[in-house]
Amino acid sequence: MTQVKTEIIPSKQTFVGETKSIDYKAICVFAATGFFLDQDTYFKEQRVLKPGFQYTLDKETILVEKNYFKWHYSPIERPFEQVVKEFATLFETIVNEQVGDKKVILPLSGGLDSRTQAAALYHLKKDVRSYSYEFENGLNETYFAEKIARVCQFPFEKWIIPKGYLWKDIEKIARINQCYTEFTHPRQAAVLDKLSAMGDIFCLGHWGDVLFDDMKVDDLLPFDEQVDLMAKKVLKKGGLILGKKLWESWGIEGDFETYLKERICNLLKEIYIPESANAQIRAFKSLYWAPRWTSINLSFFESVKPITLPYYDNRMCEFICSVPEKYLAGRQIQIAYLKMRNPVLAKIAWQDHRPFNLYNYHFNKFPFNLPYRLFKKIDREFITKNKVVNNYENQFLGDDNERNLKYWLFQNKDFQNFIDPKLTLEMVDNFKGKESLKYSHPISTLLTLSLFMHLHNHEKV
Repeated sequence: MTQVKTEIIPSKQTFVGETKSIDYKAICVFAATGFFLDQDTYFKEQRVLKPGFQYTLDKETILVEKNYFKWHYSPIERPFEQVVKEFATLFETIVNEQVGDKKVILPLSGGLDSRTQAAALYHLKKDVRSYSYEFENGLNETYFAEKIARVCQFPFEKWIIPKGYLWKDIEKIARINQCYTEFTHPRQAAVLDKLSAMGDIFCLGHWGDVLFDDMKVDDLLPFDEQVDLMAKKVLKKGGLILGKKLWESWGIEGDFETYLKERICNLLKEIYIPESANAQIRAFKSLYWAPRWTSINLSFFESVKPITLPYYDNRMCEFICSVPEKYLAGRQIQIAYLKMRNPVLAKIAWQDHRPFNLYNYHFNKFPFNLPYRLFKKIDREFITKNKVVNNYENQFLGDDNERNLKYWLFQNKDFQNFIDPKLTLEMVDNFKGKESLKYSHPISTLLTLSLFMHLHNHEKV
């Protein structure tokens, strides 16, 4: 027998059961949302262990399961300044424990999560190498990251993600995350060899944006409206269309949209945090979105070096449950921490509110932001109009990309036996029409499923 204890937010999946018969319903959900819901896998007989549980296993059988952590909302009223100090102590303790004296590899962006990590690592005097990247013929996405690195005196690498990088290593990339998300999106897959040479361990900021913000709803939002909201949030553009098409083509009884909504409803009921809709939705995302979407693509980092995740730490999850929602709204805690720990970092523009920084982002509204909005409109229409903005433009557009895409969608016999080629052709035609953005998710999903069937039939992923 084996004892297994899953983290509150697991960084990787733990499977039990056998890979026998395909779970078509689960794959329809995957097609619509981009991730497998709850314990679903590609197979009916195989399941993923739940977050926050202790298990006793006998080979491929669960003998005992016990929930040791349940998301809750138990706010402890105290001054905001005290909450910020508690966060600072906890966050820096976790970062220090996780990275130790190793050489840290730090991805940087213009957001708050990686900037907060940079402040902590700089304060702790860690040895850090930082980097960022942008698309070939893309927007300048490394600008703020480089400024953050310069303030912290971190060596900084800037990389260009080349057009169509996916194809030469597509089977290797698909193996890394086992096709449990659309592997076409993680740009780090293009620079794995470069990342491996940078240091000893990654310090990743995933999930800070969910834990340290409100969910933009009234805490008294009725349960039915929470279900409707989550059903909308989990769906990708074009995802519902593809999910319905697959459901119908496989002859599954009932209505797909009703099935998906009922599952979301039941999962929300299990959480049961009636005091706060914000806390309940955050818990839903942390239980079902983080482990089955965000965590899957961490495997690309982990394929070259060990990873650390300060926001995933069990203590951070427990801390969040004690913080009043009024302090979580609007990223207040991270903003206050940055102002306290490194005011110079706080003065760098916040990418989501540019050109405003953490001291004046409240002015990102009319009429104060009108000059910048006019500048951006001119920039979009005349300067950056033909720049690569979305990943699908980099991966699927152009003659070379189209040729490789058609190979996997129309010449892979394993895939053609799995999904009706007429359905695939319909999605491709729609993608090549006027709604390429809307149908980029269905195309990416079909490509993922094609690689899954190829690897499953030939390599048993």
